[in-house]
Amino acid sequence: MSVNEGAKVSLSGATWLRASDDPTEDGVEVAMLAEGHVALRDSRQPDGPVLIFTPGEWTAFTAGARDGEFDRPK
Repeated sequence: MSVNEGAKVSLSGATWLRASDDPTEDGVEVAMLAEGHVALRDSRQPDGPVLIFTPGEWTAFTAGARDGEFDRPK
């Protein structure tokens, strides 16, 4: 994973999608990029840092989220 400044992936023409359908709710935005890369940013800071995931990193991240790897301890 890299922050936008270190990545060799263009964000031009990226279509950002919010995790929530509520436009007043802050959260995460995701954009599917060329060659399978995925970008992630904070909706409150659209001009701020962007995380760029390779296809393999994104697959591992989403699999971990589905498996509860990032759930808060009960």
